[in-house]
Amino acid sequence: MVDMIIETLKESAIHIDTLLKTHKGGYLQSTNTSGDTQLEVDVKADKILEEALLELPCVKGICSEEQAELHYSAYQDAPYIVAYDPLDGSSLIDSNLSVGSIFGIYNQKLSAQALIASGYIIYGPALEIVIAQEQVLHYHYNGNIWQNLGALELKKKGYINAPGGTQKHWEAKHKTLIESLFAQGYRLRYSGGAVPDLHQILIKGGGLFSYPATSDAPQGKLRKLFEVFPFAFIYEKAGGEASTGTQRILDLEVGHIHESTPCFFGSLEEMKLVRNIYE
Repeated sequence: MVDMIIETLKESAIHIDTLLKTHKGGYLQSTNTSGDTQLEVDVKADKILEEALLELPCVKGICSEEQAELHYSAYQDAPYIVAYDPLDGSSLIDSNLSVGSIFGIYNQKLSAQALIASGYIIYGPALEIVIAQEQVLHYHYNGNIWQNLGALELKKKGYINAPGGTQKHWEAKHKTLIESLFAQGYRLRYSGGAVPDLHQILIKGGGLFSYPATSDAPQGKLRKLFEVFPFAFIYEKAGGEASTGTQRILDLEVGHIHESTPCFFGSLEEMKLVRNIYE
């Protein structure tokens, strides 16, 4: 049944990719629950995923970063709830940079412990999807079929540093962390989109992505159900780690569906450095 959801996400990815290439659109007057001003393509991508997923008899409901509440399907005895960010990094579209969709498939309830599969779609020079179950599998769409490019695995140590948040709002210990990485020769790679930045670390074999607590966002910015839990699942399955700096992300509870958290994703050596500084 999970395979049915994954195939639907692959089909939706093709529709969203076509939307992005043919419909530029602009900002709307509306904002989502998290306070972000919505683009027309945010809303359209959200609708594509919602309609496709709610038709599946194995899907109990969906929740989206663009919507305030969980929406149930007609199949109330179905086992799965899909939480997704339909278009992460959409503010990058006018710069023609890569953006993506993020999803988590939850069994019966929306909790980290109930997450059984997750992944993301990247809309860049190529259309690709990464899906984590027992392995983290990487697929490329060649215009006709999805080709399996194999499993993604992180090395123990990488060389990429992708730090989020505005520097003037960082805590002193986070500045210490980032300066330590640069002193070791890490390369700055940060686009402002979680999907392309986290994807690059996976493709290149290691590094650190961070979005810490800041003075203007003390609970972090990225949302647990739509972004943080799915990527934590992916990074752990790829041989890395994901934490808040002091706690494993997949041990966190959820108070409400749009709750956010500080987050760090990386290979083992980088995450060891995070623990040493944050704990």
